[in-house]
Amino acid sequence: MRSSITAAIVALVVSLGSLARAEILIGAAGPVTGPLAWIGEQMQRGTEMAVADINATGGVLGQQVQLITVDDFCDPEQAVAAAQKLVADGVVLVVGHYCSQASIPASKVYEAAGILQISPGSTNPLLTEQGRANVFRVIGRDDAQGVVAGNYLADRWGDKKIAILHDNTTYGKGLADETRKQLNKRGVTEAIYEAFTPGKNDYTAEISALQGAGIAVLYVGGYLPEVALMVRAARDRAYALQLVSGDGMASEDFALIAGSAAEGTLFTFSADPRRVPQAAQVVERFRAENFEPAGYTLLSYSAVQVWSQAVKKAGSLGPQEVIASMQGNQFETAMGRVDFDDKGDLTVQSWIWYVWKGGEYVPLE
Repeated sequence: MRSSITAAIVALVVSLGSLARAEILIGAAGPVTGPLAWIGEQMQRGTEMAVADINATGGVLGQQVQLITVDDFCDPEQAVAAAQKLVADGVVLVVGHYCSQASIPASKVYEAAGILQISPGSTNPLLTEQGRANVFRVIGRDDAQGVVAGNYLADRWGDKKIAILHDNTTYGKGLADETRKQLNKRGVTEAIYEAFTPGKNDYTAEISALQGAGIAVLYVGGYLPEVALMVRAARDRAYALQLVSGDGMASEDFALIAGSAAEGTLFTFSADPRRVPQAAQVVERFRAENFEPAGYTLLSYSAVQVWSQAVKKAGSLGPQEVIASMQGNQFETAMGRVDFDDKGDLTVQSWIWYVWKGGEYVPLE
């Protein structure tokens, strides 16, 4: 009798333990701290709301989803350490990373562990050219973005002096090189092509050199803190330099740094999901929380949606089954309907021009 009671207690404990573990863990990896923490907040808010919405409708495969966030500081080594932590925690998905120089080394860790990775912000082509089946992204590639930028520079300022600067990061240099390649293909040669040092508090010397060289248009491959300081330095010198950049400018914090100097700055980014009908209710809820879902917020939200739908269609959390589901289906998300090619890239990439106007970025008309 006593042994039967003991066995029953053991069975109950095991059962309760299983119920306690009946939770699916996913990770979010991005720049929680550092100069790009604003972007990290966008990613965090997007993934958090997506998880909350999924859990409110019954979870995934009858289980609730729990989010674990790690900070990669947009640094390659810290990204690998963050990835290893998420592997140890037992996540089945990582929404991240943001910086390409973080996503690319981390993707190797996730592949070895059989973990799906969906980046909302890494645009360097190498991320999906490595042949890792577990890697996807819900944003376009820089070889496509660079073509759009190079064509625009050639069409609008082909007869002006154009400079191209980059921060020597995987993202910044990669985008600058793709833009330069297309510009040159169009028969236009830039007057200056140089690297600058990121993380400085002042870029007056760099801007002064451009002014002395008679540069009319500056294309920058890099992130928003440096670009914002450059445009401020130009305006402080009453230098009417037209500044053009890429998707790294897609945060309303750009205007907080640049101030009124942000006005007129041009950049390329995905079609703004805030304007997609499917996102209307989500956008309203973010705004009700006094948070504007700009930049990568809804891309991160959509990454979680894609994964949850892929798992439900597969009927399994098994990595091979989910990967096959990701590659074989279309998904309805806050950024619209999406699907992926066999590399993990969006089959439809949409790079749109935006201009900073009145403290916010709007589509260029």
